[in-house]
Amino acid sequence: MQVKRILIVSGLFAALGFQAQTPATLHAQAQTAPPTPAAPVTPGTHGAQRTPQPPPAVVAGIPVNYDEAKVGTYTLPDPLVLANGKRVKDAKTWWTKRRPEIEEIFETQQFGRDPGRPAEESFDVTDKGTPALGGKAIRKQVTISFSKDPAWPRIHLLIYLPAAAKKPVPMFFTINFGAIQNAVDDPGITPIEVWNPRTGEKMMPPPGRGFGRINVEPLLDAGFGVATYYYGDVDPDFLKGFPNGIRAKYLKPGQIERAPGDWGAIAAWAWGMSRVEDYFETDKAIDAKRVAIHGVSRLGKTVMWAGAHDRRFALVIASCSGEGGAALSHRDYGETIAHLTAPTRYPYQFAANYAKWAGFPDKAPMDAHMLVALIAPRPLLLQTGDKDYWSDPKGEFLAEVAAAPVYKLLGKDPLDTDAWPAAKTPILHDIGYYMHDGGHGMVPTDWDIYIEFMKMHLHPEQ
Repeated sequence: MQVKRILIVSGLFAALGFQAQTPATLHAQAQTAPPTPAAPVTPGTHGAQRTPQPPPAVVAGIPVNYDEAKVGTYTLPDPLVLANGKRVKDAKTWWTKRRPEIEEIFETQQFGRDPGRPAEESFDVTDKGTPALGGKAIRKQVTISFSKDPAWPRIHLLIYLPAAAKKPVPMFFTINFGAIQNAVDDPGITPIEVWNPRTGEKMMPPPGRGFGRINVEPLLDAGFGVATYYYGDVDPDFLKGFPNGIRAKYLKPGQIERAPGDWGAIAAWAWGMSRVEDYFETDKAIDAKRVAIHGVSRLGKTVMWAGAHDRRFALVIASCSGEGGAALSHRDYGETIAHLTAPTRYPYQFAANYAKWAGFPDKAPMDAHMLVALIAPRPLLLQTGDKDYWSDPKGEFLAEVAAAPVYKLLGKDPLDTDAWPAAKTPILHDIGYYMHDGGHGMVPTDWDIYIEFMKMHLHPEQ
């Protein structure tokens, strides 16, 4: 398959991807919606890889294109052209004018506007530092409250720091599909409940090794701390979950449903990540200026927005984020905005405004390359699978190619190629791209690439 040159102001052709969403586990998948196109899960670590299967031809009654010849030509919005038509020629204009314009577009048209840091936010360190994992780590557990009202949601944050650390450490912070007690083999973790989408109530999950398993020890050995929280702590991930999450707490008096630009669940999960960063800034054992954030699938979309919206995060690793994340929407391949926002699927994850672009992605004022550009000049690694057709891994690559002018403007090194690499061929510059040989999610060897990329940019030895 030929990879064609992409020009922001000219058409571009592209192809190959597969965005299956999270596996249909009790705590992660909305059972009220049709099953997400996906293959069986192969046991593994954080974000178990899917065994490749023929991708679905129709989802939510909407055809899916996997034929490169049918992608056609399209023109992407230029991230370096202001709304008034003038070209951005220097970094000052980017920071003061164009970047705020782009962020505003994503807030109002895709993710929705969040309420910012809560005035009553507080941190309760329930585990102040306990030796764990055979003496390799110091474990901390923190409850993050957003209000003095105990009925409000709370984040239960799990942290491991290298036991031998003599100074503040950089962090690998991953948002999790599952209960924190199932993320790591550690009997000292205080168990939490997770949402049951069938009943709309919380339950104690059975122990297991599904999505959300973290390979902690290599990260500790490399000098990184590790942190995670269950995304459902902030907002449930199913169609009728809105009343039980943080977004419902911010409805205006008399308001019974979201306004078109109000935040979706992805913005809420990303907002929760910013609240964790608030805590990191108070912990003297953590270097809050060297925090890498990570998420898989819809949580890959989450970390893309968290990194774009909160510039305190130093580095972003998005795994298989696909449509609504790092994959180009103007390019008709795999999942589309129409599939994401279909009423039976995931409209709650985005601002209601996002659905108006479902049939007209070529008219949308934003696309994934602009989301990548919002992360600049900070390092970004997109990790995917070459058989993840639904997520369009090539569309993710092309988004990074199209964001290169912004990274260059800011003095950083983008991919430096428009030739889509083969699986197992990492490109690790200030922008990184890597495909394992396989489907949606992660495989154990992906951790090696993560650690290499983080060591390049976050320098845990310093």
